[in-house]
Amino acid sequence: MLAFRVSKGKLKRVSKPLPKLRPRWALIRVRLAGVCNTDVEILRGYHAFRGTLGHEFVGEVADVRGGSARENTKWLGRRVCGEINVACSAYGYRSACSFCGGSLKTHCVRRTVLGIVAHDGAFAEYLTLPLENLHLVPDSVGDQQAVFVEPLAAACEILEQVNVSRLRKAAILGDGKLAQLIARVLRTKIPRVVMYGKHGNKLALAQRAGIETKRVHGDASDLKKIKEAFPLLVEATGSPTGLALAQQMTEPRGTLVLKSTFHGAASVETWPIVVKELTVVGSRCGPFAKALALLRADKVDLRPLITRTFSLADAQKAIRFAQKPGVMKVLLKS
Repeated sequence: MLAFRVSKGKLKRVSKPLPKLRPRWALIRVRLAGVCNTDVEILRGYHAFRGTLGHEFVGEVADVRGGSARENTKWLGRRVCGEINVACSAYGYRSACSFCGGSLKTHCVRRTVLGIVAHDGAFAEYLTLPLENLHLVPDSVGDQQAVFVEPLAAACEILEQVNVSRLRKAAILGDGKLAQLIARVLRTKIPRVVMYGKHGNKLALAQRAGIETKRVHGDASDLKKIKEAFPLLVEATGSPTGLALAQQMTEPRGTLVLKSTFHGAASVETWPIVVKELTVVGSRCGPFAKALALLRADKVDLRPLITRTFSLADAQKAIRFAQKPGVMKVLLKS
């Protein structure tokens, strides 16, 4: 099969055998894969990953090993998306780690992560995942929506971590792909959601989704110009420079959610956290079922975020295009 591996900071096209299946794993033919900022950071050295890139996908189950007849009927030929953290139970360890035993499989100490940590990902014609990681995609949800389920679930995770029922307003710092999803998810629960960003075309996308937007410069001058504070602030700039502004924009005893991942260090002053008694929450992967429910109920439409679709064979062109200014979601079609 055709696949694209990380090699010395670039994508390398390779031809490789179909992956072998473990018991109760599925072989999935990738239909669409999404290019994420994390993929770009991996090419810059994040996690020192050397396998096949890609963790956002929608595909079709081509084969199942070791499942019951009922399971085979459930999965074979069906469209699926998949959770990216592969935990102890899927690898047949005799005893689960403490996190898996406590139902925190996303933090399994022995986990691999699709396209990120020791598990070949979705920039290929086929990938493998355990059956326990798969979610059926409803017929009413098209591929162009379903390919967003993984990052949309990450946005939904905020609602799992923070009680927003009494909040009247919230803000997102950043206007990129993940920030756009977060804003749409929060808008389903909070009356006023404000996105702060520095790109006019990206802010316009949010405005069309009913989200209030404000233009910023993305530098130290914003610290003096922005006066409003919020009980919930989500930092999703993908940049280490956003953290100082995020602390300033969070109300005393408010909650600051950190969503950015990037390769490198961030300079952090801790006094605003202490003086304002902020709650700082790291937030990563989230509930696929809730993301699929939002799509099935037409609560969010993510198709306007797609800038361009490339063929899988043009993955190298796609990853370069994805890094151009103003580009939102780039997809690969197998």
